Amino acid sequence: MAKHKRPVLTLQSKIILLVCGIVACALLITGLFVTRSIENSVRSNLEGKAMDISRTVAVSPLIIDGLAGGGDAQGIRDYTRAIRKATNVEFVVVFDMNGIRKSHPNEDRVGQPLVGGDEMPALRGEEYVSFAEGTLGHSLRAFSPVFTKDGRQVGAVVVGILLDDVETTVYKNQTIIYWATALGLIAGLAGAVALARSIKQTLFGLEPLAIAKLLEERNSMLQSAREGVLAVDDEGTITLINNEAVRIFGMAGLAGAPVGQPVELCIPNTRLTEVLRTGQAEFDQEQEMNGVIILTNRVPLAVNGQIVGALATFRDMTEIRQLAEELTGVNSYLEALRARAHEFLNNLHVIRGLARIKQYEKLDEYIARILHESREEVSFVGERIREPILAGVVLSKLSRARESGVRLVIDENSNLPPSGDQDIAHGLVTVLGNLLDNAFEAVKDTPDKRTDLSIQYAAGIVTLAVADQGPGIDPATRERLFEKGYSTKGEGRGLGLFLVAKALEKLGGRIEVEANAAQGAVFRVAVPYPGGGETG
Repeated sequence: MAKHKRPVLTLQSKIILLVCGIVACALLITGLFVTRSIENSVRSNLEGKAMDISRTVAVSPLIIDGLAGGGDAQGIRDYTRAIRKATNVEFVVVFDMNGIRKSHPNEDRVGQPLVGGDEMPALRGEEYVSFAEGTLGHSLRAFSPVFTKDGRQVGAVVVGILLDDVETTVYKNQTIIYWATALGLIAGLAGAVALARSIKQTLFGLEPLAIAKLLEERNSMLQSAREGVLAVDDEGTITLINNEAVRIFGMAGLAGAPVGQPVELCIPNTRLTEVLRTGQAEFDQEQEMNGVIILTNRVPLAVNGQIVGALATFRDMTEIRQLAEELTGVNSYLEALRARAHEFLNNLHVIRGLARIKQYEKLDEYIARILHESREEVSFVGERIREPILAGVVLSKLSRARESGVRLVIDENSNLPPSGDQDIAHGLVTVLGNLLDNAFEAVKDTPDKRTDLSIQYAAGIVTLAVADQGPGIDPATRERLFEKGYSTKGEGRGLGLFLVAKALEKLGGRIEVEANAAQGAVFRVAVPYPGGGETG
């Protein structure tokens, strides 16, 4: 990857040099074409002056009434004469919709048609500046239409300045233009420095190369993240979305790249607008999007204490649940190793004790009994449960039961062939492990401390039955057994059966809870199982 070279000049220096260069070029051009520049400047000023006067006269009630037929014709002439003297323009002429003058510097030309041929756009309601030859000479002429209060045009006003006067004014103002140019250079330099400092401050002192690097890094992080990322502005319009968010949206059948769209139109049941309104963050919230469940975090974005947007990060709950289930399976394997290791250490202690007291016959009998029981247990389980993962879990639970003083009785008619799908086997680890743990918990305070397990396979269906002889489950509790966080065992519990329900949902299985004939409860599970052939 090519290494970025550090720029010779800083951004601040570049801005100052650029502005100074532009100003210097402007001065050079002004010096070379000063006369033309001054002429254009003065002409522009005079055009503005003429147009301002024309507009002022056009809105005068005296002029409007006079043209509408309700005013004094002499009053129009007196008013325009006063305006002309006060503003030092060559003429102020008022004319009606027929182009007939109502005022003129020469009284004998009042009532005659306007000369110049440029008045027609004004009679169509347009406002403009033109150059034409009139009775007083070649002049700059500013036209403004005259309208009544009801919007009806009744005439127009033309204000004129002779071009000879323009040229005279040009030469009189050359010195002023030169001084203005010099002051402009000084102001440009000062402005360049202030602008450069302001931009530098806005960019937190970062150079363009550093900004580009940060943007590249941000984009790379966004697009490589395993979580969906979506940002909105203060009006709830989507401004950013990464590839993972697009993928999740696609699963939900939503628009793939809704940048520029209101978030409420793109995402059902979104609470980003609520976060914008309250400024309160929301963490680990479940949300449904057309059947896809996501786990989302929403936080407001603030600049200088003002909410300018909001950001949401989210992940497909299916993946999270799968991870949880896999973790549960790993924990089951770890529990198996721990229980086996604990049992093995206990046996080693007994063996060591017998060896120290030199009870070699007892030692031989004890070792033979351990080996026999272990072989029988492994053989018993292995012959009936031929899926290695499930067999390992059952063996671990046997060790756990002995450690806890619980009797785990396995139905000798149990049978389970190897699975053709390891995902199903891992899902059954979650189901069986949690059901047995709950059963052990239920019988720990009972006299018998018995738990029964049956695993049956037939016609592509595996049926698990876990029966305990605990205190039983009342109907009200039974209705809420599989709710997340619900437990009769105190706070921080209630995840086991919830995970069971979610695992069965993924496996396409079902679970039933019924009262045990003896005492306690029976959990019966049925799951589609692509076994490697029926066993019997």
